[in-house]
This record gives sequence, structure tokens and C-alpha cells, in this order.
Amino acid sequence: MHYTLGLGRVENAMKYCSNCGDPVVSEIPVGDNRPRFTCHSCELVHYQNPRVIVGVLPVYEDKILLCRRAIEPRLGLWTLPAGFLENGESTLDGALRECYEESYATVVDAELYALFDIPQIHQVYVFYRAKMERPEYAVSSESSEVALFAESQIPWDELAFPVVEKALMYFFEDRKSGQFSVKRDQIQKPWKSARNA
Repeated sequence: MHYTLGLGRVENAMKYCSNCGDPVVSEIPVGDNRPRFTCHSCELVHYQNPRVIVGVLPVYEDKILLCRRAIEPRLGLWTLPAGFLENGESTLDGALRECYEESYATVVDAELYALFDIPQIHQVYVFYRAKMERPEYAVSSESSEVALFAESQIPWDELAFPVVEKALMYFFEDRKSGQFSVKRDQIQKPWKSARNA
């Protein structure tokens, strides 16, 4: 199976059973209501569920920390530090891990900030808003550049994913009032930027 971050193409055609290695077929199992990949040899039903991406919106004074991607997808574009949640992690633990892996930044006072559903690519994004106590960060194997940006400096036209644009827009709007409520939104394809609407 192949999954992509953002709003790219998603391929999730399974050919072989991961349990016994025999071919699978797509069919609606007895008692179910949607097609699943099933193996007639070992009778295993393969359930494919959405992937959870976790990340941090790191804030230092009046600036936001962004990372320039050193890996595909969206190589060379800017993003908030985020990545796939691992088994055995809470969403907060995963977000803090991803922040450190991508930027070597540590954050404190993390609070749930935004949940974005992207059903057409089978993904759910969870972002935490958190503070950086010191402007300490560095490039990593996943980020070719890491930098703090004031609102006027955000490279809007070079953001890697629509979900990053949306999270930043919410943050800057909330910052005007000082009230940071948890956001819930759904991103649909085709994506149209709301910044210039």
C-alpha cells in the first residue's frame, strides 16, 4: 500500500495477504457493509483504517517554527513539524516526538489545537499548540532548513500541505483575540486557499 501526505493520490490496492502470502480479493464480508480485502486461504479480513498524523504548532514569542521538507512528499516546501502516529503512542507523545525529529526543538505547555479530517486520502491530522522556551532548533534528516517566522514572513506560497495553511490561518486569527479554541475542520479536494478569499 502507498499513502501520501497532503492531498495527493492515494493507492491502497492490496494484492497479497500479509498473513499467509496468498492473493486477496476485494469483497464485502458477511455481516459487513463495505468492501474489504479478504483472503480465501486463511480467511483473514484485512481492515484498512485512516492514518493519524500528529504535529506541533511551535510558538516562540511572536514567531512560528517551520521546517523545509528534506523528504518526499513535497520535498523543499515548508511545513509544521508533523508525521505519522506510531503504535503505542498517545497523540501528544507522537506530536512531541515528531517535533523533535524534524526540528530538534523541544516545546512545553502543549495543548490540543486542531483536528482536520481528510477523508479522500484516509487521513486525520491532530495538531498541538505549544511554546518553545528557547529559540533552539536545527536541521535533521527530515528537514533541510528550520526557521522561525513572524506572521508577515510566512512563505504562504511554499507551504507543503493545505492542512498547514489552515492551521496557521486559524492560529493567527485566534492570536488577535487571545482566545485559542480547539478547531475541527474537514479539508476537501480540490483545495482552494481561503487566505485570499
